[in-house]
Amino acid sequence: MPVYTVHAPPADADERSAAPDRFVFVRDGFYVWAFVFGPLWLLSRRLWLAMLGYLALSVAATVAMSALGVASGPRFLVLLLIAALLGLEAGSLWRWTLRRRGWRQLDVVVGEDLPAAERRFFDRWSGRQGTPVSFSLPIDRGAPPPARNVPLPASSIHGDIVGSFPRPGGLR
Repeated sequence: MPVYTVHAPPADADERSAAPDRFVFVRDGFYVWAFVFGPLWLLSRRLWLAMLGYLALSVAATVAMSALGVASGPRFLVLLLIAALLGLEAGSLWRWTLRRRGWRQLDVVVGEDLPAAERRFFDRWSGRQGTPVSFSLPIDRGAPPPARNVPLPASSIHGDIVGSFPRPGGLR
């Protein structure tokens, strides 16, 4: 079963930053899309330094192999290995970037898929929360509004209430 790490945004004056809908779940394991579309996957996650490192490593490997006169087959194999390394380490690069930006790791969760891991995490997390911080005592608004003294209309022949409910103590 996949393992996810849960990260919360940095705590600042903005109350919205601590909202649970901004938590990020990062799966540990191989990222196929990072392997296939490395630079695009890095850009979509805003991993700028990792993107620069990936491009620098790819360009340096290509230039070095060109200078050594390596054939195209081994060049392709080396670039494929670099892409496989990115696919294997994509989760670690994402966690590293989040930690560098001030995000804090809240928990590690195991789940069959992302929704199951989210459910498991939020069940555990909501139990740890306790009472809300912004609790305030109820406001005393004084006495209830005064009631009007309106005389009741005259009843039927025997003084019973109209309908199914007779007057207490009356005949049925």
